[in-house]
Amino acid sequence: MPERWRGRERFVIIETGFGLGLNFLATWQSWRDDPQRCSQLHFISFEKHPFGTADLAVLHAHWPELSDLAEKLRKQWPMLTPGTHRLNFDDEQVVLTLFFGDAAELLSQQVFAARADALFLDGFSPAKNPELWSPRLFKSLRQLAAPGATLATWTVAGAVREGLTAAGFEVAKASGYGSKRQMLRGEYREPPAPGA
Repeated sequence: MPERWRGRERFVIIETGFGLGLNFLATWQSWRDDPQRCSQLHFISFEKHPFGTADLAVLHAHWPELSDLAEKLRKQWPMLTPGTHRLNFDDEQVVLTLFFGDAAELLSQQVFAARADALFLDGFSPAKNPELWSPRLFKSLRQLAAPGATLATWTVAGAVREGLTAAGFEVAKASGYGSKRQMLRGEYREPPAPGA
């Protein structure tokens, strides 16, 4: 992310599955460590089954390198009620907007007005959670993607690659992290105007 947000006033990331918040915490840490960071980082994420604060504390303990930021997150963690929850950090330079509910449903409803500079596609495997990997969701993401928006996901399933390509994303396999041999990266290319 650092090279993408440099020189920008605002950088927006949309994530389809918040889980423990590790993507958010790692991104926030990277933003803090970058002296050339954008003025505001806006992270928008969805979670159908959010963890409670006590569970997050136990699970976050496995990543001590993120403990300071994880504690700040837990201090503001909202009640587990469906809807929108906005959390502000670092003098409102980092904004986390959490939607507790079904990502596919909420994204199709365009519940917010933002253009994503980056997309983190997450969730359980396509076989276990097909709604998060559906053509409907990919179309919703395309409608929210700014020209040149990038995406990343841990899955390289053929149906995911095909669905993203059909939605207008150029995707390619890349080296994975940890135990994952491969991951998927992509970029949204805005189609040319009619007659161009």
